[in-house]
Amino acid sequence: MKKIIILIVAVAAIAACCPGQQTAHHPEWTYNSVLYEVNIRQYSPEGTFAGVEAQLPRLKELGVDILWLMPMYEIGVEGRKGTLGSYYAISDYCKVNPEFGTMEDFDRLLAAAHDLGFKVILDWVANQTAPDHIWMTTKPAEFYERDSLGNATWEYDWTDTRSLNYDNREVWAAQEECMRFWLDKGVDGFRCDAAGEMPAEFWQSVMPGLNADYPEAYFLAEAERTNLADADSTFDATYAWELHHLLGDIAAGQKTFDELRAYLDRDAANYPQTAFRMTFTSNHDENSWQGTEFERMGDCANACEVLCFTLPKSQPLVYTGQEIGLSRRLQFFEKDPIEDWSGNAFTGFFKKLVWLKHNNPALDAGERGGVYAEIPQNTDGVFAFSRTKGKNEVIVAVNLGTETATVALPLAADYTELFTEETLCDASIFTLPAGGYLVLMK
Repeated sequence: MKKIIILIVAVAAIAACCPGQQTAHHPEWTYNSVLYEVNIRQYSPEGTFAGVEAQLPRLKELGVDILWLMPMYEIGVEGRKGTLGSYYAISDYCKVNPEFGTMEDFDRLLAAAHDLGFKVILDWVANQTAPDHIWMTTKPAEFYERDSLGNATWEYDWTDTRSLNYDNREVWAAQEECMRFWLDKGVDGFRCDAAGEMPAEFWQSVMPGLNADYPEAYFLAEAERTNLADADSTFDATYAWELHHLLGDIAAGQKTFDELRAYLDRDAANYPQTAFRMTFTSNHDENSWQGTEFERMGDCANACEVLCFTLPKSQPLVYTGQEIGLSRRLQFFEKDPIEDWSGNAFTGFFKKLVWLKHNNPALDAGERGGVYAEIPQNTDGVFAFSRTKGKNEVIVAVNLGTETATVALPLAADYTELFTEETLCDASIFTLPAGGYLVLMK
């Protein structure tokens, strides 16, 4: 027993002497990674896997790491909405949507992305299927939730879907089998749609096996639930929906930074230190149904994006078109392609943020991120903070108010401003226009 105790003490001492050797609760490649959501249908005039593949060099130059492909499975015909239907009304989990190409085309896209160093995750839709999914005829009636007359039902206004019955453990097994089909093909994980709509017990049953058998895979839950945020047994990342809406409300003048402070305290208390929080100013749902980030956040959209890249635990998302400042809503059930991907000031803005995420360890996600400390200000509408990890530090200030404001940032060393690349030392007072931002680094 004494030898065991001595060994434990020795291991602890070694760990204390080597603070950089931290236990990984997530795949190593995820800690400083940036997500990019690909809307395949609207990504090119063709709207195909090949159309996405052609843009991989541009995305490589942008610097993003994880390509999240919106659902690319075969979708249903019965009850289809619009001309082309919803990606989220799936008729076969193990076939690709012929609108996008063949399975061979998908394999080629996956291989090309991997060759360039991207990770590729798929959008997994486990809550419901299309009314004409193959399981409707190949599985027992109990696979689906049904009303008193035996009719399969749906949630919300999702009339083109039918809800799976998660009281039936056979549904759990069938979902896991299909997920493994794609993981065995080499995809790098999943963004799990509406993960909070299903029992947490389902994910807690399935995910440990997936994490064990595919240790380099990454899993993102579209849910803001603490019981899905244990990276060792469920998901690497969860959605920061509350933060997203809060930033929009502050930008619109409907809430103040006091609510942001309370949120950050609550998030730190409620979620494990190891949790990644996926942060965003737009995604497919927000863009199509609620409006672009410019509609919702106005001139503060970029300042809100800066916060999404730099706040504690954050793992940021860039949605299709944000990197060129796309200022229109993309249709959901129709063809509505982006045809001009020419770079502009927005491209440079996102490149800088992605570069910073990759190169300053203070911004690592989860438990490896730097210590957060607010820098109090006397000006309404201005918020400032620092993230520090060893010799690395990032100082951020944003003005989400409607007037030009000053920000006090006592600097005791040389810092470089991310966007201007200007070196600053001993400065104390800065001026920020409405919607302005400042990011200092060392």
